[in-house]
Amino acid sequence: MVQALAFAFAIVFPNLALMGLGFLMRKKSWLDTSFIDVASKLVFNFALPCLLFLSVIKSDVNYQEQLILLMAGVATTFGLFFGAELYAKFFVPNLPDKGVFVQGVFRSNMAIISLSVATNAYGELGASIGAVYMGLLTILYNVLSVITLSRTQQRKNLSAQSRDVIIKIFKNPLIIALVSAFVYKAIGLPLPPQPITKTGELLSAIALPLALICAGATLDVKSMLGLSGVSMQASLGRIVVAPLFAVLMGVAFDLSAVQFGVLFIMVSSPAAAASYVMAKAMGGNDTLAANILAFTTVFGMIGMAVGMAWLRVLGWV
Repeated sequence: MVQALAFAFAIVFPNLALMGLGFLMRKKSWLDTSFIDVASKLVFNFALPCLLFLSVIKSDVNYQEQLILLMAGVATTFGLFFGAELYAKFFVPNLPDKGVFVQGVFRSNMAIISLSVATNAYGELGASIGAVYMGLLTILYNVLSVITLSRTQQRKNLSAQSRDVIIKIFKNPLIIALVSAFVYKAIGLPLPPQPITKTGELLSAIALPLALICAGATLDVKSMLGLSGVSMQASLGRIVVAPLFAVLMGVAFDLSAVQFGVLFIMVSSPAAAASYVMAKAMGGNDTLAANILAFTTVFGMIGMAVGMAWLRVLGWV
């Protein structure tokens, strides 16, 4: 257990340090709202799409072997999404908060934290299975995020609102990048020429650090720690409800030990850094998104480590 917690701290510390840097820079007035807006747009429209595209085309995975795991992942995601939507309808009063709350509950940090933990737990097998899961579920995450965040821009009738959601889905840079990457791999094209790949890698490298710095600069510590606040409710949904629901789905789908472990790791990680970027880009409450990201980053890794330890004791992973 001690080793698991130590590993969790080693994984989470860089994220916390970058968010702390952003918080300090904002306190010192070294960056302002204009910088945060421009940097967030850079991450959302260019850096993060590059990161996702290159991650998929470089992966060497077998999708058919992981079909049951993917079905369990889809069922888990929909369960958390609709459960959070129902909760938000009755208990989250402010419109800009609703979509951010829902996204905070169902959307985990698969690309960075989950893949790292899965690789550490199961080696190359864990990395391969995790890459398959991440690639397909990230598309679903982004579609659902667009749907729930689109409520911020209200429309006069359901038809206009539905049309707006569909347009946002097809125009979402993250979805475009992932669909393009899967098509690229399906055709069997080689990796792009080295100069293009290197440029994409350099752009990808700034995605998460810059997103975390901007999130840290937007933090409202008093709101984040408010036990009755929406951020705390969403955070508890992410670090308590989501892992428990993943365990139920793992049992229901009778997953193998490795698949069970990967499902738990992918679902129980902290809120995704991209959730802040999308909330910012689509007019949601970005302060709330940053608070959820910070709280779950601090405490979510501890919950993941404890959960994996118990599942290993039970012989399920």
